[in-house]
Amino acid sequence: MQSAENLTPSPSLHLVSCPGASRTDAQTHRMAYWRWGDAANPRVLMCVHGLSRQGRDFDTLARELSQHYQVICPDVVGRGHSDWLADAKGYQIFTYASDMVVLVQHLRASLGLAADQVLDLDWVGTSMGGLIGLGFSSVPPQVSGVRLRRFVLNDVGPRLRVEALQRIGDYLGRPLRFASEQEAADYLWSISAGFGPHTPEQWLALSRPLLRPAPDGDGLVLHYDPAIAEPFKGFSAESAASGEAAVWQVYDALTCEVLLLRGADSDLLDADTAREMSQRGPRARLVEFAGVGHAPTLMAPDQVRVVKEFLLA
Repeated sequence: MQSAENLTPSPSLHLVSCPGASRTDAQTHRMAYWRWGDAANPRVLMCVHGLSRQGRDFDTLARELSQHYQVICPDVVGRGHSDWLADAKGYQIFTYASDMVVLVQHLRASLGLAADQVLDLDWVGTSMGGLIGLGFSSVPPQVSGVRLRRFVLNDVGPRLRVEALQRIGDYLGRPLRFASEQEAADYLWSISAGFGPHTPEQWLALSRPLLRPAPDGDGLVLHYDPAIAEPFKGFSAESAASGEAAVWQVYDALTCEVLLLRGADSDLLDADTAREMSQRGPRARLVEFAGVGHAPTLMAPDQVRVVKEFLLA
């Protein structure tokens, strides 16, 4: 078998058309996704990023696994190369999970699967990407055409700490402009120290895809629609608590194998919740990384090794 470097030295960018974000929204939107590996490989790994990130976050992991999988790394709508929604109320987990159903049906068609064939799918979800995976898991296989086989939840669970969500809401959607990549990278580090230690080269690699030229050509701006911050304006401790029971119900219903990753210093997923996730429902295998908060970037060799061994076991 060829090495990952020989098979796919870099990912290819593709687009899939998704329906409107609500029943009354007739406007379609395009979701971009990055593919690593052989497009004819029926072994598919979906890697879904966090709230203000994009699909190139997974370059290190995808390159490592592309000799085993067709690795698909979407830019969730409103981010990266995907369209922005006309109505900010569409920026919610339901929309994102529905878009993933469209994407996997598109992948099924490209693989030439018959209508009665179910595609086994592995999933790596960081933060919001894990919640999208939980939402996706609740779609019956006869609708999605997919059965989750192995699921990696990266620093996320049914119970999230309100203080961390408020911290994220404080910086999300600000109309920022940067004079250089380095200035932008320095800012992104200031709000992402929980990602843990990275070399300057690693951090620039994580930061570059998060930038795009400003519309007027003066400097750089962040890659996402500032309106993704709108849903946070109505966030409260009460709303978080009201949704927790429903997410636990979805988690408890998982029948696939689950690996739960946690930054040992995470301010989003507390240790008690992670421990509870290892004891109920699918009884996730819990692995914590010292010196890391929210969330592990899956670039460090020990993080990549843990995910790889779980998926390929």
